[in-house]
Amino acid sequence: PPEEVEDASEPTKRDRSHLESTLKLNEEKPADDFSGVLQRLRKIYHSSIKPLEQSYRYNELRQHEITDGEITSKPMVLFLGPWSVGKSSMINYLLGLDDTPYQLYTGAEPTTSEFTVIMHGPKLKTIEGIVMAADSARSFSPLEKFGQNFLEKLIGIEVPHKLLERVTFVDTPGIIENRKQQERGYPFNDVCQWFIDRADLIFVVFDPTKLDVGLELEMLFRQLKGRESQIRIILNKADSLATQELMRVYGALFWSLAPLINVTEPPRVYVSSFWPQEYQPDTHKDLFLKEEISLLEDLNQVIENRMENKIAFIRQHAIRVRIHALLVDRYLQTYKDKMTFFSDGELVFRDIVEDPDKFFIFKSILAKTNVSKFDLPNREAYKDFFGINPITSFKLLSQQCSYMGGCFLEKIEKAISRELPDLLGSIGLGRKPNVLSCDITGCGETPKNRYRKP
Repeated sequence: PPEEVEDASEPTKRDRSHLESTLKLNEEKPADDFSGVLQRLRKIYHSSIKPLEQSYRYNELRQHEITDGEITSKPMVLFLGPWSVGKSSMINYLLGLDDTPYQLYTGAEPTTSEFTVIMHGPKLKTIEGIVMAADSARSFSPLEKFGQNFLEKLIGIEVPHKLLERVTFVDTPGIIENRKQQERGYPFNDVCQWFIDRADLIFVVFDPTKLDVGLELEMLFRQLKGRESQIRIILNKADSLATQELMRVYGALFWSLAPLINVTEPPRVYVSSFWPQEYQPDTHKDLFLKEEISLLEDLNQVIENRMENKIAFIRQHAIRVRIHALLVDRYLQTYKDKMTFFSDGELVFRDIVEDPDKFFIFKSILAKTNVSKFDLPNREAYKDFFGINPITSFKLLSQQCSYMGGCFLEKIEKAISRELPDLLGSIGLGRKPNVLSCDITGCGETPKNRYRKP
């Protein structure tokens, strides 16, 4: 049979030098040392943001607690997509794990049934999910909430690779099999959402030879809402099709994804074959190589901006915590104003929670300086929130001051308007922006829209 012949001749491998140079893997200079900045960031978080967060139980509203592990974690690149599109092969290729005992298992069947976290370590080793979640210094301890069944499907691999000193990869199970969430025994979509919310770059990988956008994919894109700037779409295995066929698939992909994405800037699509083998003869090798280098530059950009993104993320979090505190304070103030000696506290408060607009609760917050109406949480969320946390268990903001520590509200406002922006400014010094390559690939915040007429 012809298959055996193919095996006999070892497929030729492509040169990897562009990988090394674009990702700066051979540079001896140490990666930017941000430990000082991280220490300051942690200090601002613990002294100016966390007290207010805990005092008003922000975590109950938004299920998001920031751990030290999360403040110090590396940028995370998430690989999503149907099964057998080459997600694991792509990771093997980027890290040069092919033909090593630690290459991720690949094949035509759905092979990856775990969430695999590939991170840096002094020597090759595998870590059980249960161990990863137990270690609070890692940023994965919040995953415990998804239960024991999930932790058995979580696995960590430590690899001594230069790239992983600066970034962590996460490989996910193909999304086609998740039709039966119950059979998996853990909340697959919630777990995906957890990773999506924390990823700095999300590669959604497709195989052009089997492009069907089914319900699972619609579900996935619904979960990616609001993360469009982090998404990159990859049309992998591009050399397995003739050019004309490839153009058709490219069009079909955009056509089927358009209703799922509906943003003005479509996500950047990379068309190439991300694996070590030589491209098929008579295919667009130059194009594929250029696309691959663009993708690597994109990845590099995320690594270089990691500190800015982290500070911006903490500041965004602080803004939300502040709004939440102002709202709870306002609910409490309204409650105190309405209460008389004879009134039934529960009835009075129910009235306020049922119709906060009658008491101008949300309006009065907007009247305060620099609150955007788009950042206001939804009114229903507060019904649930106060269902668990009785209003009488909170203190007014004006009472949350101490002689030594100052006022909680003033501290968080100072962090938002001064300390975090100053910290952000301090990083920009002494770094030459890599202007040239970004002009070409448009790897800044928003990818260039190649379809819009100038």
